[in-house]
Amino acid sequence: MTAFKSEPSQSESSQPESPTADLAAVWSRARLLYPIYDELAREFVIDLPACADLETGADSPTRESVEQAQQWRNGMDEKIQVHQLRQFLQTSSIVDNEGLVALLRRFLGKTPRNDSTRDKIDFLLVQFFSQGAPTDLEDNRADLAYVAQGLELVLGPVELKAPVWLNALDRVLEAARRCNSLDELLHGGVLEQGRKAKAQAGDLFYLPIALVAFTRFGYLMRRVFFRLMLADLNNILDGLGELEEKGVETIDCRRAQFSDKEPIIRLRMICQSWKVMFQAEYSSGQPLRMLVDLRASVDAALGRGTAAEGDGGASAPASPRALAAAAASGAMPSKAAWAQASSQVSHGEIEEPKTKIARAEAQEFDVSAQEWNAEADSDAQPRKKK
Repeated sequence: MTAFKSEPSQSESSQPESPTADLAAVWSRARLLYPIYDELAREFVIDLPACADLETGADSPTRESVEQAQQWRNGMDEKIQVHQLRQFLQTSSIVDNEGLVALLRRFLGKTPRNDSTRDKIDFLLVQFFSQGAPTDLEDNRADLAYVAQGLELVLGPVELKAPVWLNALDRVLEAARRCNSLDELLHGGVLEQGRKAKAQAGDLFYLPIALVAFTRFGYLMRRVFFRLMLADLNNILDGLGELEEKGVETIDCRRAQFSDKEPIIRLRMICQSWKVMFQAEYSSGQPLRMLVDLRASVDAALGRGTAAEGDGGASAPASPRALAAAAASGAMPSKAAWAQASSQVSHGEIEEPKTKIARAEAQEFDVSAQEWNAEADSDAQPRKKK
């Protein structure tokens, strides 16, 4: 069995952070997480009064200082949204393996737990496992035993007898693997099924074996997304090549928030930049609707597919719950890096306008705040100046 990249150190405990831990331990953990929380506050302009002793890094704090640090972290926990945590961890270099473990223990030890806490734990476990798993890991080798081994540092030894109700996750995975495109995945109800399974688990979600199973599910769903993204990009590039052979120079891409006469040479460069970005699995992301609609635009220009009328109308949007499920689990990575990669596309006088990406994000991800605040998850997110 292939070893994981990160091995537990002798000093690390597999137990989650306890709210009743002694003052020295609480302060040590608070100091470990402070740089991460402080940077999150700057990144997403989270308005919360600073904790002076944490800011100065006091070595011998008073009980009052420790209690203030706890209150400050609790306040940050409430304000940080899962999509912010996802974007931050996938675009920031300050969170190492130790920091990720500390975040996991922090949220695993929180009581009472709510849906937000559950979604953060879900994402963090998938992120932790993904970072430690080898890049050449085959899907059929990522069974419960293998995932449990990868999570032992944060969950400890896990009894691998899975309850029957967890079998639903395998059925959802099989349905996802049968999808031939992102469009099919987004419209087929698969993502809603996974989200429903997590919600219906209730407190059983926190059973060690359930955490392992949901981590495996999230990891394998990420891989489904990755493969479908690349498949769609390859189909788009093939279609663009076919159009070029026919002497076509521009196509109508209004459905994908581009122009009605978008140069094929520009579309090719944009797709190549996205494809290069996808070489690092899960490290950066994109608005899925743009990719889906760009493929529909190319199919329409070729006179095939269900939307070949070429009127620029957008295809039916994926449901908010589908997009929310993809975003919260981390299967769909942050859009900030997608916009960044797109904005870097240039060739002579041809340059992809940065504002076009921003408009697409605002229009295509109109999701309620209760599920996923897409505007907050954009590369235009304001930052506080240091």
